[in-house]
Amino acid sequence: MLGETNELKNQYMIINPPEEWKDATSIPTSTPTSSAQDLLQTDNPLIRNLVKVIGNNQCSIKDMLEGVGLKDRKNFLEYHLVPAISDGYVRLLYPDSPRHPRQKYLLTVKGQMLYQELTKQ
Repeated sequence: MLGETNELKNQYMIINPPEEWKDATSIPTSTPTSSAQDLLQTDNPLIRNLVKVIGNNQCSIKDMLEGVGLKDRKNFLEYHLVPAISDGYVRLLYPDSPRHPRQKYLLTVKGQMLYQELTKQ
């Protein structure tokens, strides 16, 4: 340690960085709002329809089945609900107990933003 010239750095900063790192043009800028809007959008029309059905309510699976116009619970779960939950648009009211007898589903913040975009159109 004594007499050695080691580069001092930690996870967040480097002490005495090279000159090319001091250039202000190399600092990344924030992402434009259009790319943030693209993160809210989905190409899946089934998720869009489910977000419209749930809206600002808390819905059971039976309510969502009626709103979407389906009768088969298995296909609804596989193609509508599970993708919406995994993409972050829908969440469970009781996430710690998924088989809760009064389980309901509601929109996440991402889902609410998509719902607002869909109701504008």
